[in-house]
Amino acid sequence: MSTDNKPRPSARRTSIPASSQRPEDAWLPIGRMIVFGLQHVLTMYGGLIAVPLVVGGAIGLPAGQTAILVTASLFVGGLATILQSVGVPFLGAKLPVVQGVTFGGVATMLAILATPGNDITTVLGAVIVASAIGFLIAPFFASIVRFLPPVVTGTVIAAIGLSLIPVASDWAMGGDAEAADYGAVTNVLLAFITLAITLLFSKVGSATLSRLSILLGLVLGTVVGVFMGLTDFSEVGEGSWAALPEIFGFGLPSFDVAAIVSMLIVILVAKTETVANLLAVGEVVKTPVDRRRIANGLRADMLSSTLAPIFGSFTQTAFSQNIGLIALTGVRSRFVVAAGGVILVIMGLLPILGQVVAAIPMPVLGGAGMVLFGTVAGSGIRTLKSVSFEGNMNLIIVSVSLAFGMIPMVQPDFYGDFPSWFQTIFSSGISSAAIMAVLLNLLFNEIRFGNSKDPSVFAAKPIRFLTASELQKLREGDAVTDGRLVDRDGVEVPQVPDDRTAEVRDAIASGEVTDTSQIRMILDGRE
Repeated sequence: MSTDNKPRPSARRTSIPASSQRPEDAWLPIGRMIVFGLQHVLTMYGGLIAVPLVVGGAIGLPAGQTAILVTASLFVGGLATILQSVGVPFLGAKLPVVQGVTFGGVATMLAILATPGNDITTVLGAVIVASAIGFLIAPFFASIVRFLPPVVTGTVIAAIGLSLIPVASDWAMGGDAEAADYGAVTNVLLAFITLAITLLFSKVGSATLSRLSILLGLVLGTVVGVFMGLTDFSEVGEGSWAALPEIFGFGLPSFDVAAIVSMLIVILVAKTETVANLLAVGEVVKTPVDRRRIANGLRADMLSSTLAPIFGSFTQTAFSQNIGLIALTGVRSRFVVAAGGVILVIMGLLPILGQVVAAIPMPVLGGAGMVLFGTVAGSGIRTLKSVSFEGNMNLIIVSVSLAFGMIPMVQPDFYGDFPSWFQTIFSSGISSAAIMAVLLNLLFNEIRFGNSKDPSVFAAKPIRFLTASELQKLREGDAVTDGRLVDRDGVEVPQVPDDRTAEVRDAIASGEVTDTSQIRMILDGRE
């Protein structure tokens, strides 16, 4: 699996417009864009349809109306993805960002539906008004980018990846905790087989196969699932093959103040996660993400969310699942993601295609998710490599923020007795880690007043010294390069373990070693 920036054989036909040097502006041949775009669709499909299925099931919608929710989510998610990745003036971050329905609003939507007198139209009305407010405050919300240095963004990116690991494990076990075979050995085994296939194609010498490792893992994992009896195509072809999305298919939206206030909290949390995801994509793509770009991304986010209820969908947000795919494959073109958006729109218009993709067993998605989500966490760790942890409190910022973000994942009921608005915000590991990282960075790095001259033991800079005899061994022109001591001619001065010093000295005295390079041969046991 290759995520570096070295040229790849299969990338020779990739072109970047002369007017732009940004990697996300690369244009690939149409065929490859479609294939790579499909890979993005398959990666996030399970998460995209989860919300409409949960909401439809919770309120007892018949299969036909639940299908409306699903196709609406595909259709709107595709349009939102195209807007976010291609962009128009003031709308869209122009980054390879996949949009979809946020799962963070499920609890609030179910709470609204549980209130007497409310129905699905109340939820849709609350989404419209709250999203419109979110659109208006997008520029102000984008101002927080100056408070997001690498110590914050690295922590949040790592938290995004770690928070998705439970999702991957749930998929690997079957995805439905109520099912009789949830956690069965066959489910987990299929997930591991998919993982192995993905890793195998990541390792092969062909850059094309390496970049398609996730797609190949999903396809071959599904084929293996057929022989294991876990792949079911029986529902493919049922119902109409093509259908236009219904406009206000559930009726005109209704508006309730309490529902709108509750949904506004969801919008603020979704905006926080979108900012974190945009910054994460920027880190992976190696492109600058400034305040203006975030504001444009948030406006696209909120405009999509405002219009989504017209077709029967809900709040849209940037999907973090696909960040790992970008890091894993090295395909950073935003037009690839836009191609995925086009595929989603077509799937929203052709339910038959969605049924085929829906036949992919959840354990297969779980196996692929282990690679993808772990890669996101790894990207965050890579960002933290550029952060200094000496003489400051950055270690505390990272440690406490990650711990805070892990709480809702390891103990989902941790905030069970807190007010509902508090639960909405902090039930997400991503928003929990993001909020804590920003606040701690403000406390220790922005507000200098009160900081101790002698930081705590967690931040203390190591005390270093050299003895007089060690200094005498250094010569004019010696330098430390990449952790190695080299002389003025660029030749490495070997580091000899204390327990082998006598052995090396004897070899020099006996004439066995006549050149510095031969010391390494002695240390490695070669003659």
